[in-house]
Amino acid sequence: MKLKELCTSLEEWAPLAYQESYDNSGLIVGDLSAELTGALVSLDCVEDVIEEAIAKGCNAIVSHHPIVFKGLKSFTGKNYVERTLVKAIKNDIALYAIHTNLDNIHTGVNKMLADKIGLLNTRVLVPKKEVIKQLVTYAMPADADSIRNALFEIGAGALGEYSECSFTVSGSGTFKGSQNSNPVVGEKGIRTCQVEERIEILFPAFMESRVISVLKNSHSYEEVAYSVFNLSNENQNVGSGMIGELSIAENSLDFLGTLKNNLNADGIRYTSLVKNKIKKVAICGGSGSFLLQAAIRSGADVFITGDFKYHEFFDAENKIIIADVGHYESEQYTKDLIADFLSEKFPKFAVHLSEVNTNPINYL
Repeated sequence: MKLKELCTSLEEWAPLAYQESYDNSGLIVGDLSAELTGALVSLDCVEDVIEEAIAKGCNAIVSHHPIVFKGLKSFTGKNYVERTLVKAIKNDIALYAIHTNLDNIHTGVNKMLADKIGLLNTRVLVPKKEVIKQLVTYAMPADADSIRNALFEIGAGALGEYSECSFTVSGSGTFKGSQNSNPVVGEKGIRTCQVEERIEILFPAFMESRVISVLKNSHSYEEVAYSVFNLSNENQNVGSGMIGELSIAENSLDFLGTLKNNLNADGIRYTSLVKNKIKKVAICGGSGSFLLQAAIRSGADVFITGDFKYHEFFDAENKIIIADVGHYESEQYTKDLIADFLSEKFPKFAVHLSEVNTNPINYL
């Protein structure tokens, strides 16, 4: 398998368009045409992980966190980032990161964490806006189905758990072709009135160029009339954090004890137990303090994440319990999620889970 196939499959699962503006997901090092011998999956990509890949005969590493977040001006090995990159390049090891784009899809990092906690009825806590567009086009009734089917085939018309969604209304359109035209119906130089169907279909914004290309290739008209509209609608399957419910409400302290065990955490930092029972749970893998107010508005009893600063704990204001389990602890199962995806997608390809503990934090 070539590196390009690996990248394409990961980006179909977690599109790069869904990463945050500060992020650096995607291929960081590597030749897309390179033949792969195996992939090592890790949470972080550091020097020890490169050594592990070499030992296991893997020439690709798929990590959750990117080794590069900002521009580099030298590769002298003066810090762990430069040393990691130099070692990867010297050993022809491709580096791929699947970070906030995997955080932001509903089958990603937060769903994995929700499953470990045992949450039911999960949904995205803060859905993304302005990631959906609407296509409006016109076609003869005889052509409408083939155009719709071509667009459905590439994923247009998907809304949550529903696919092949569209709206159609019949009407009449007029046109007059020039002497250089080649109309499908009517005659050059004469205005034609044609019964047409107006087709409306929603699609992910990042797919616009592909949607327009498929539309034109599947349409019989010489000049295809269409409009694309930006929508402010939320995409319920894309966004930050997740919220769900326990099957049975649990005593707050008992819940935190179980949470600590499930995440193999050395400790949990938490605020006052202002809720006697825990039923509704908000989560965010990694650093999620920015979602605290959303968690409160959702009516969650507890908000589980990592990296809360001292003064941010006061922002709970006795409305919710904050449970800071640690950044690593909240995302440690992400590598299992990625490895499972790749193993299912490419059952004959060697996918290895990293055995290196990359957590930089230790506890006494």
